[in-house]
Amino acid sequence: MRVDETGVAMMMSVRMAPPLSLIFLLVIHRAYSETEHVDYIPLHICALKNSSVIMSCSFTYPTGREIIKVFWTKTKDKNADYEYPNLSEDPEYSQRLQYLGDKQKNCTIRLSHVTQKDSQMYYFRFTTDQPNVKWLGVPGVTLTVTDLQVESPETVTEGDSVRLTCKSSCALTDRATFIWYRNSQPLTERRDRNNQLLLQSVRREDAGRYSCGVQEHTYISPAVQLNVTYPPKNVTVSINGSGEIVEGDSVTLICSSDSNPPALNFSWFKGEMFVGSGRIYSISNISSDDSKKYKCKSSNEHGEKYSDAVTLNVMYPPRSVTVSIIQSGQFLEGDSVTLICSSDSNPPALNFSWFQENQSSSVGSGQSFIALQSGRFYCEAHNQHGSQRSDAVTVTVKGRLMTLHISMVCGACGAAVFIITMLILWLKNRNCAQNAQMYHDGQACDAEMTNPLYENVTAAQHGSNTCKPEPNSSVYENIPTRRR
Repeated sequence: MRVDETGVAMMMSVRMAPPLSLIFLLVIHRAYSETEHVDYIPLHICALKNSSVIMSCSFTYPTGREIIKVFWTKTKDKNADYEYPNLSEDPEYSQRLQYLGDKQKNCTIRLSHVTQKDSQMYYFRFTTDQPNVKWLGVPGVTLTVTDLQVESPETVTEGDSVRLTCKSSCALTDRATFIWYRNSQPLTERRDRNNQLLLQSVRREDAGRYSCGVQEHTYISPAVQLNVTYPPKNVTVSINGSGEIVEGDSVTLICSSDSNPPALNFSWFKGEMFVGSGRIYSISNISSDDSKKYKCKSSNEHGEKYSDAVTLNVMYPPRSVTVSIIQSGQFLEGDSVTLICSSDSNPPALNFSWFQENQSSSVGSGQSFIALQSGRFYCEAHNQHGSQRSDAVTVTVKGRLMTLHISMVCGACGAAVFIITMLILWLKNRNCAQNAQMYHDGQACDAEMTNPLYENVTAAQHGSNTCKPEPNSSVYENIPTRRR
């Protein structure tokens, strides 16, 4: 009797024997064959791509026999030498396969850098010192090599929750701790034996390329893009170009925002008034009237947002230049007349020049000017963008000394008239007294005095030194006359 390569005993020749003898031979065969055995733990292995796999194995063989050769194979088909191919001699395995066992009972191997092509059935094979006693451990070990795939929705709206799953084609044999990556950077707080990643109340910062791996393994899954949609944020207005905006220039305003999907609708406002649409707003031949606050509104299907207002500061040369006089009324010689020059300009005019008509050179500078004489004066305002002159104003100064002289003369004339009048009254009283002594009739004199006669006496009758305050005025005095 011999044992074939599959451990099945075959009788070389069997005579017809009593049933009892046949039963005895079968029992002896069974006891003999049980000593040749291979155990695999586990029978099924799920390994991660690019990892190393340990196939644990133990075997037994009949007592008294010597193990000559041990090896692993991945097929039950024999080669031309009527032997199973040895994986250690296969170029695809020779550098990756390491036998960790012995020739006694341990038949464990390590297979490194496994790929999905390594998903096979593997068998342990040993031969003894008896050429006809060989053993192939069937059914063998089933190896399945898997990669990792991230399962995730493509798009999620900001504020929603999303669950990502790290999937494999089989359940990994080794207890795995999953690691999650975003944009190739590990999410250190996301190490879990659960193969799912839960993002609650998703933010726009959570958008990115997600991948997963297993701790102590180098393999990382292909990345999957997570797209987070949200309304416009960080809406800003920029002014094209740099430097000052001068009246007459062309100005372009650009509205920018952070949104997903990108905002396609833009509205422009000047103050609170709608003035245009589109991402770009242009103003040609700008004027000072355009010096306002501008803002834009950006919107997409998830919402809208306004920018902060920006002010256009339009520069222009002086205009509407005017001269004002601080005092009012007549000005006398010696008075100071202050003139003020005002203008509308941006930036405000700081340089002012004063001129008197019919004079080629300036008569003063500064925003205010003191005029000491009569004339027509105007100012000219300047800034870095230009200049403009005002209309002329007339300043009239009257002579104070002549006015004082006329007043004094008129006063002297009045005093002279008063003195002459008093002198005439004194002379009249004197004549009356003389007449009373001459006629001894004071009563007649009194009667005469109670009924005076008036006589015009012109200023010429009182001498040439008398002045008259008004050309045609007369001086009246009482002159008593005698009755004849």
